[in-house]
Amino acid sequence: MTSRVLYRVASVLIVLFDVGHTLAFPWSDPAWGVDTGAMKSAHFPILGFSRTYWDFYVGFGLIQTVLLLFAAVLAWQLGGVPRETSFSMRLTAWALTICFLALTVLSWKFFFTIPIVFSGLITLCLAIATGRASRTA
Repeated sequence: MTSRVLYRVASVLIVLFDVGHTLAFPWSDPAWGVDTGAMKSAHFPILGFSRTYWDFYVGFGLIQTVLLLFAAVLAWQLGGVPRETSFSMRLTAWALTICFLALTVLSWKFFFTIPIVFSGLITLCLAIATGRASRTA
């Protein structure tokens, strides 16, 4: 596969990862027996606002949604970069690859099969695409 195709495959995988993450909201199943009531009811002041741990939980989950969407757009754009421009974009491409490598490690440490597989496949596609694009540039 060409770098272009690998970047585009990575982009589609990131979108699917993003959709799965977002549709799984509230990221907790009542069948698990987790009491989110305490997270929702314990208010605390922070820098002039009254917040709960639930606010942080939801907010950081939605931040993840937004950042994954940005990563998908970036991967798609990297797939469309002309060969002569690839060299100047290699730092950005490797940074994206390293970010997904870090997500893979974090998924392995803290989550479960689906995010491990998605982040691992995305990392693999990005690493191969970036390696090929760097060599041909």
